[in-house]
Amino acid sequence: MDKQVETTRPAPWWRSAYAWMVISGPLVVMVASVITFYYAASTPDPAIENYYVKGLQINKTLEAKELAPAMKARNHAATGVEAAGDVAP
Repeated sequence: MDKQVETTRPAPWWRSAYAWMVISGPLVVMVASVITFYYAASTPDPAIENYYVKGLQINKTLEAKELAPAMKARNHAATGVEAAGDVAP
């Protein structure tokens, strides 16, 4: 009853497709992060001059155009006085 069992040596880890699949994810992320850091460090952000004044101007134009009906309704609700030019139905 002497049976000889042949054992084969397993393949090295670098010949396994699963090993490369597991390694490739973090490797791609590391390369992408280096490229992103290089791009971010080599191109500075453009500075906006007078950003505060431009923001105030944008807010004024938005209030004048889009929020005019809301401003009238708010003022009417707060004071009870209709604005000039309003006609009651």
